[in-house]
Amino acid sequence: MNFYQADPTLENYWRGVILFGRNVASYKFAMAHALYEIDKTGSDLITLDELAVPFSRHLCEHLKHAPKQITSSGSKFLETCVQFNNDEMSHAKLIETTVRMGFNNVIDAFHNVNAGEIEKRFFIDERTTHKGIRLTENFFHLGERQQYHNLAFETNARWNLVEQAWAMGVSRNLVAVEFDEDNQLLFSHVNARRVNITSCRDSLNGYQKGRCFYCFKPISLIPGDPDLADVDHFIPWAARDEVANINGVWNLVLACQCCNRGVEGKSARLPGSRLLQRLHARNEYFIQSKLPLHETIVKQTGTQTATRKNFLENNWNAAKVRLFHIWEPKAEGEATF
Repeated sequence: MNFYQADPTLENYWRGVILFGRNVASYKFAMAHALYEIDKTGSDLITLDELAVPFSRHLCEHLKHAPKQITSSGSKFLETCVQFNNDEMSHAKLIETTVRMGFNNVIDAFHNVNAGEIEKRFFIDERTTHKGIRLTENFFHLGERQQYHNLAFETNARWNLVEQAWAMGVSRNLVAVEFDEDNQLLFSHVNARRVNITSCRDSLNGYQKGRCFYCFKPISLIPGDPDLADVDHFIPWAARDEVANINGVWNLVLACQCCNRGVEGKSARLPGSRLLQRLHARNEYFIQSKLPLHETIVKQTGTQTATRKNFLENNWNAAKVRLFHIWEPKAEGEATF
């Protein structure tokens, strides 16, 4: 995929797994969270007994608010997790069942994206020889990367989006993911009832590879961090009378505070046409990512690539008449999308 081939860093290979891997169950997300948490100061061998504790805990927590964690009709392992949540099973029995049943598919499929394995492996399957997995140097180096602290936020946001799509049944009812600017949340409606899904920042960050949309300066998802990203309307809010659905996901990007509201920042000016092409490329990542962002972008901007591109250009031209002034950022990093 051009997502990580254009910028082949370890964090972007990892994001390829989280954002673009095929999901028939949520185990891949639980596996990622387990790997974030597992003690990596000792041996590179992680036994299934060690891995089962955080893996099962994350699944049990998500089952409390999202009972559908798999696309098939049922799972004996997930039934065990539900029993534990209902105090019908001990923690020791949950861990034993997780070791026996929980990793049957996720270890084999973790590195698969678009029907093929990514070039960088983060662990090796050693279940038959050492009853666990062995972390590779890639995973340890990943933990040293500047973007590592953002990955857990991104993983949980993607998990929340996928399980919401499963809950709504996207094959029958396209999910309209909407933006609440006051609370910086993505939400949808279920039977006329609003359902908050996840943080907008956490959802968008991975698709921008952890960088400001405009200048490519690294950004953060950690509350209180001086580099905390702003959620910005690419076509400014000032053009809302000329541009329908200006709050749509198609028009939301993450920006550093300097680009969004600094002295030389964008403010109410319209980003240049070169940046419009970048927005199109970012939105196409949403298409590749499948549900529910795929469905949302299709619903908001069109079913075909050319239609989506024309949608952006038409709205950009309409906003240009209203805003007049064009803005270009000062590059702070190398363009990666």
